[in-house]
Amino acid sequence: MTKYSCDTASETLEWIKAIADFIKPFSFLINAYVVNFFKDRLWEAVDEDWLQCLTNEPVENLLLIPSGVFQDHWPASLKEFVLTLKSLVYPREQADLKKGYLAQVLAFEYQHSVVAIDACSHHGKVTNARAERIKKHYMAQMRKLGSGKKRLNVPQTITCNIMSLETLKSLTTLSQHEADVEQPKSIEQDLELGSAGNGSSLVLAGLHACGDLSVTMLKTLLECEEVRAVISIGCCYNLLSEEGFENAHIQYGYPMSCGVRSASLSLGKSSRDLACQSAERWKSLGKDAGLLNFELHAFRAAFQMVLHKYFPEVGTSPSIGRQGKALRRKQQRNIIESELRAEESTSDLPQRACNMDKACSIIQSRESEAADPSGVRLDMDALFNKMSLHAGSRCEGTLSSDKYSLFEKFCESGLCRLGLKPSNDINFHDIWKEVEPYVNLIGVYWSLRAAFGPLLETLILLDRLLFLQEQGGKLEAVMLPIFDPAISPRNVAIIAKKLDAGLVSCHGSR
Repeated sequence: MTKYSCDTASETLEWIKAIADFIKPFSFLINAYVVNFFKDRLWEAVDEDWLQCLTNEPVENLLLIPSGVFQDHWPASLKEFVLTLKSLVYPREQADLKKGYLAQVLAFEYQHSVVAIDACSHHGKVTNARAERIKKHYMAQMRKLGSGKKRLNVPQTITCNIMSLETLKSLTTLSQHEADVEQPKSIEQDLELGSAGNGSSLVLAGLHACGDLSVTMLKTLLECEEVRAVISIGCCYNLLSEEGFENAHIQYGYPMSCGVRSASLSLGKSSRDLACQSAERWKSLGKDAGLLNFELHAFRAAFQMVLHKYFPEVGTSPSIGRQGKALRRKQQRNIIESELRAEESTSDLPQRACNMDKACSIIQSRESEAADPSGVRLDMDALFNKMSLHAGSRCEGTLSSDKYSLFEKFCESGLCRLGLKPSNDINFHDIWKEVEPYVNLIGVYWSLRAAFGPLLETLILLDRLLFLQEQGGKLEAVMLPIFDPAISPRNVAIIAKKLDAGLVSCHGSR
């Protein structure tokens, strides 16, 4: 397989074109909406040999496809597909780096002036509280060394929404004074566009800058003299604005580079959604979690049949929220409670109390993960794996014996969320019987489709890198995976610095 590089603009463009050539025959898979799986019989577009082979594969093997893993007995064309796709994906193995909380490391360890910006005031308060704890540590160390009177730089926090390039550019006018060691500043304000030129030398760092914000940061590097370097880790590609689509603005987030624009390589909403898929998260699901994940996709696609037949006025694919995950939590809770009741006849009282506490802890954690007041979001996949292991081998049997009942509850919940009233005319049972022979295919379809997630993310990242490389000798830019991808699926940083600040000035929008 060809080994690709992105050290130069020409090499990056060659890699992008190779991706474009590869994905073109699979547009039917990439651009599909899985909610229409049954309605549009989407599986019929997939190679028949692939379907026949993968339908009989263990769930664990399906979950490894997005990671580029194939089995020896698979058809040669399927193995070539997985191998080629893997060769086109940017490597995500974490670089050998030692990183803490960036704002605190820069401020306390290196004594740089730091301004931390977030749209959520809660995050700013968490940053301040963390800074206070770290400050106490440094103050104690300074007292031991007899330098207790030395002032420390403490990160300042600003809460604001960065809705445009001009807003971010205006942040460069902030005075870079040392923060008071006793009082970290928390500022909530609407920023007015100011004039640059305060002589500061700035580095913009965006750790998971959402949607177009990561793109705005890269453009700010070009347009503001004060900004000397950028470290950008993007996320939420689904929120990117795209040229030629309904969410496009005057300045859109994709494509950025002239190379991708000239190649007319569009993505679309479905592809941008797909770029958020994480091979590492799929790999870590495990058998039971994988089965339930596929089942929920089957329920949603079957529910679309209900909407298509009985509520055609609703539209193509309305959002019905997270009731699938709520149903999954309820289902797992029932399994746990059932097992606990079965244990009561053989367990002594202290052991039963311990088991109940453990089960309640799991359930409460699951129910609080959507809105954790501490600001620490629990890992859904990891928690769900815990519950699947606790449920054991009964999980799959319970599902197979009661799938229709769960589907009916899913539909009732979905209709409620859409403000629709179920009626006696709706025959959920007939719809389920119609789709039931094809339910097992949805896991195969989703696994093949999810394999394109890392590749589409690679395309988006290469487009951003190429945009910087197209600036000629003004910039030096690299890509580097700096986090553990199992913990942070968006782990690739684009790092760029100006080679000569005098060549670039703050000159307005391009």
